[in-house]
Amino acid sequence: MTSKERIYAILKGDFFDRPAVTPIFMAWAANFIGRTYRDFYLDGDVLAEAQLAVTRAFNLDQISAISDPWREASAYGVEFDYPADGIGKPRDTLIKTYDDLSRIKPLDIESSERMNQRVESVQKMAAQTGPTHSVLGWIEGPLAEYADLRGLENALMDLMDKPEMFTEAADIIVQNAISFALAQIRAGADMIGIGDAAASLIGADLYTEYVLPFEQKLIAAIHEAGAAVKMHICGNIKSIIRYIPQSGADIIDVDWMVPLDQARQLAGPDVTLCGNFDPSAVLLQGSPQDVAKAAKHCIKTGGNNFILMPGCEVPPATPQENIRAFCPCDSCLIREELKL
Repeated sequence: MTSKERIYAILKGDFFDRPAVTPIFMAWAANFIGRTYRDFYLDGDVLAEAQLAVTRAFNLDQISAISDPWREASAYGVEFDYPADGIGKPRDTLIKTYDDLSRIKPLDIESSERMNQRVESVQKMAAQTGPTHSVLGWIEGPLAEYADLRGLENALMDLMDKPEMFTEAADIIVQNAISFALAQIRAGADMIGIGDAAASLIGADLYTEYVLPFEQKLIAAIHEAGAAVKMHICGNIKSIIRYIPQSGADIIDVDWMVPLDQARQLAGPDVTLCGNFDPSAVLLQGSPQDVAKAAKHCIKTGGNNFILMPGCEVPPATPQENIRAFCPCDSCLIREELKL
């Protein structure tokens, strides 16, 4: 069974030979091939090389184009400083007043340098792994992107005080996100990840009234194009996880703050969950045996429609032996659970 076959068997509830393993690598992957994180997110060739390297080294089931949250924001006109080993830092927000909403316009993906670069990275990774591995494209979700352009605190206040600002912006943001997703699908992505982390900071009422409808529109368009969707809302999503399946997402990532048994109870028995041991306290700071214990618990608790990974990104300083402890590769410590 190929890695791609394995993932889609899990999604469909069919027979699969072992649990799929799909950790999120970004800065760690860059360091693995001797490059900086800045190299990774500003050079599409480095991204593809780094992701191919970790996918092969740890026998992962999916290769990902995730890199940083700023590709769409840069296309809208936000300017950044890019430190060598940290995430890009915006120099200012794009939306300061209602009048600034006019700056959110339809984007031309091909002429948007950093967006087009991700499309090209997907194409390069798909050319080498597409027949055997799931290729995950990536876009920002509606609230996350609005927060990138407006500033997080202002974006959250807008939902309560002047939600019309968010909805007016989100109409265009989602159309651009659809275009970005479709470009990656045409390049070879069979699945699109949607990062909407800001949604973890709002309650169920705001989420269902304002954010969920835009996620539904976005996901419906991706499905119509023939790709699956992985929803990644890192943070504590306990207040909204029962509603996230209504978005239509095929996979819901669950960060470590939500116990997996509670996540399953709240999300229901049918949706595929992905997660969720602590990437810092366990993966970064624990021993290989600690990682193995946590991974075993996740596999046991997650059930059949479950994919294993840490709750969020693999931290840059994580010891390699800790990664090998839960991946289907040499030095794996959960061979029985992964049926190796």
